[in-house]
Amino acid sequence: MKIWIKIRRPLITGLLIYFFFLLQCTFFAALELGRVKPDIMIILTAAIGIIRGRKEGMLTGFFSGLLIDIQFGSILGLYALIYLVIGYANGYSRQLFFDEELKLPLLLIGGSDLLYGILVYLFQFLLRSEFQFLYFFSHIIVPQVIYTIIVAFGLYPLILFVNRKLAAEEKRGASKFV
Repeated sequence: MKIWIKIRRPLITGLLIYFFFLLQCTFFAALELGRVKPDIMIILTAAIGIIRGRKEGMLTGFFSGLLIDIQFGSILGLYALIYLVIGYANGYSRQLFFDEELKLPLLLIGGSDLLYGILVYLFQFLLRSEFQFLYFFSHIIVPQVIYTIIVAFGLYPLILFVNRKLAAEEKRGASKFV
């Protein structure tokens, strides 16, 4: 029983990563508007970092990015690195986090998506001498940030709910052994 308490959170987080990845590749890919779709893996990575801290945000980001690298990436590890940095950076806001507060997480998710868009541009386009940053920024990055924030209104409370349930179970399980 004690082992189940220790592996429950990593197992549930792994299932969330896989579930969000499937949603991003199927359902949200069909919701593309003008070559822009929300990045729900950013929502998950940033949310886990905000709620659980740097270490879990970093791990969630790494495995989320690795899935994206395997499926879509041309350079293995690029997205894993970008998502890892985003999860780690969002982990710094854990001290500022309040369950009831929705503005800070949405702001951080939007900032994370903005950072993601800029880093992808730098690594994927600028290195190939494609100097159309203003076009890419105004037609791809900004609309994606807005779309991701809108979707985060629905998904962030779901991630927070799962975290609350896991925390309650961990607390209840820990009290049984004390």
